[in-house]
Amino acid sequence: MPSKVNYATYIGAVLLAIIFLYPLYILFMITFVPTFYTFGQLYPPQLPMGFTLSNVYQSITQLNLIKPVFRSTIVAFIVGGLSLVLGIPAAYGLSKLGARVSNKIIVLLFLINMMPGIVVAIPISVDFLSLGLANIYGVALAQELVVLPLSVFIMLGGFRALPRDLENQARVDGASLGTTMLRVLIPLNRAPIIVAFLLSWMTSWDEFTYAVIISPTSSTFPVQLYNYVTRGVPYEASAISLIVTIPVIIIAAVLQKYLKSQYLTGGMTI
Repeated sequence: MPSKVNYATYIGAVLLAIIFLYPLYILFMITFVPTFYTFGQLYPPQLPMGFTLSNVYQSITQLNLIKPVFRSTIVAFIVGGLSLVLGIPAAYGLSKLGARVSNKIIVLLFLINMMPGIVVAIPISVDFLSLGLANIYGVALAQELVVLPLSVFIMLGGFRALPRDLENQARVDGASLGTTMLRVLIPLNRAPIIVAFLLSWMTSWDEFTYAVIISPTSSTFPVQLYNYVTRGVPYEASAISLIVTIPVIIIAAVLQKYLKSQYLTGGMTI
C-alpha cells in the first residue's frame, strides 16, 4: 500500500502536470473552439463548448507563415549542427582536463547565458550588420552563443562516463585520434549527443530576442507569429502555432528516452 509520502508525490506530480499542460490546453481551445466562446466572452468557459476548423483554415489561407517556418527550420538545424561540430571536440578536450579546471571553464562558458539577451544582441547585431550577416545565418551564429555551453556541458558528462581504457585500447591497436573519435567515442556517446542536438534545436526554434534584432526583415517563425498576434489576429496565430508545435512535441516524445539525468549533469565532480 502506498505510503503518505508516495501519495504526496503523486499529487504534486499531477498538479505540476496540470500547470505545465494548461497553456497547451488553452492553445487547443483557441484553435478548435469557435471564437464566440473564447475571445468573444469576458470570462471564457474552461470546457470546449463547440468545435470548428475555421481558425485552422483561416490561419493557413490568410497568414503568410510558410517562409518564416522554413527559415526557423533552417536556423534550428544550423544551430543544432554547429552545436555538435563545435561541442564534441570541446567536450572531449574538457574531459581530458582535471575536474576542477574543466568545471571552472564550464562556468565561464555559461556567463553569456547569465546576461539578458538584449544586452548581448545589440552589439552583436551591429557587428553582424557590418559583416553582411543580418540574415538567418547571423541569427544562427548568435543563437549558438546560447546553446553551445549547454551542449558542451551535456556531452562532457557522456565523455566523462566512458572508461578511459576503451580509448587507450583503440590507440594501442593503431587507431588515430580521429578514427577513435568516429568509431569508438562518438558511437558510445550517442545518447548525450542526441540530447545536445535536440535541446539546441528546440532552443533555437522558439528563440526570439536575437532573431528580432539581427534579422527583423527576414523574420523567423516566433517573430512573425508575434507580429500577427500584436496586429489583432491572435486566434489564427494560435492555430498555426499549434500546427507547428505538434511535430516538435512528437519529436521530443520519441527522443525523451535519451533525456537521462546523468547526461544533464555534465558529469560534474569535485
